[in-house]
Amino acid sequence: MARPRSFDEAAVLRIARDQFWETGYAGTKVDEIAAATGLGKGSLYGAFGDKHALFLRVFDHYSTEAAEGTRRQLEGPDDTAYQRLRDHVRAIAESVVADRARRGCLIAKSTAECAEHDEAVAARSRLLFRDLQDHLTACIAGAQRAGDLDDDPDPAHLGGLVLAVLRGLEALGKGGVEPDDIRAIAETALAVLPKP
Repeated sequence: MARPRSFDEAAVLRIARDQFWETGYAGTKVDEIAAATGLGKGSLYGAFGDKHALFLRVFDHYSTEAAEGTRRQLEGPDDTAYQRLRDHVRAIAESVVADRARRGCLIAKSTAECAEHDEAVAARSRLLFRDLQDHLTACIAGAQRAGDLDDDPDPAHLGGLVLAVLRGLEALGKGGVEPDDIRAIAETALAVLPKP
C-alpha cells in the first residue's frame, strides 16, 4: 500500500514555479527545487515525474490561472465591455510597471525559451494565447454591440492586436522600458481601436 503524501502539492508547485521563473527551464536544477521545497529528489520525481513533467505541471497551472483571471476581468454585459477592456489593458500595463525585478511573464519567458524545440510547451502556449485572444475578442465584440467600438472591423483581429500589444508590453518591461512609456503605449493601443 502506497504511503499518503506528506507535503502540500500546491506549495511545491508554487516553489517550483518561482524557481523556473527566476532561472528559466534550462537554468533550473532539480536539486535547487528539492532544496527549496525540503523534499528529496526521489520524492519530487515520485510525485511529479522528471524535470520536464514538473515544468509542464507548473506551466499548465500558471496558464490556467492566467486565462481564468483574464476571463473574469473581461466577462460581463455589453454596456460595460469597453470599460472592462480599458481596465484590463491598463492593469496589465501597471503590472508590468510594478515588476521592478523584471521577472516578466512566466508564459512569455517559457515560450521564448522552450517553444522552438519543445512541442509540448509550444502547443500549450498556442492554446493559452488562443484562449486569451478569445476572451479579448468576446469583450471587443460586446463593446461593438454596445456602440463603443466600430462594429465593422473583425473583433478577432482587434483581439489579436490587443493581445500582441499586451504581450509586447511584458517584453518591453522586462527589457527595462520606462514606466511612462509602458503606460503611453497602453493608452495608444486603446486610442487606436476604431470608434464609431
